[in-house]
Amino acid sequence: MAGRSGIETTLYLMEDAFRGAGIEESNESQALLPNLASVPAAAWRALPAGAVRSIHDIANHIGACKVMYDDYAFGAGTLQFGTPEVEPFADSGSPDEVVAWLEAAHGRLVDHVAGLADDAELDRLRRANWDEERPTRWLIAAMITHDAYHAGEINHIRSLLDGDDRWRFVQLGYG
Repeated sequence: MAGRSGIETTLYLMEDAFRGAGIEESNESQALLPNLASVPAAAWRALPAGAVRSIHDIANHIGACKVMYDDYAFGAGTLQFGTPEVEPFADSGSPDEVVAWLEAAHGRLVDHVAGLADDAELDRLRRANWDEERPTRWLIAAMITHDAYHAGEINHIRSLLDGDDRWRFVQLGYG
């Protein structure tokens, strides 16, 4: 039996991109949830000049992708974007409701990865929601980078809405 060190590393990276696992010293995380937690309520649906996507829209997109990737890689592969099963908060939802939904969607995906028998499963081809097969590790890596990418996007939108497009660490005097 192949070991599980690859699975354990993957799980750590999933949590790090989503929650900031192992970053105890501050909220200066590049992870998704700490960035969402720092969004003032007034900024949740606000748009910077020229923007068409709000932080709410981005959070909804992140969750919808988690639901879809999980359903196609580990489930029946029948869900569709634009449906209430995939995007229950497309047009509604408070920050608390959307974050709770994101945590549940992330948890399902984590549980499926944690349930893999051994590292050989990371190379197993699984279906993606665009009906193409990819190795499990590729699909999960896409979700990890997806969280980190959109965490940065949320950080940037929040910064633009605050009227200061500087890096947060510069604002705190570290730069």
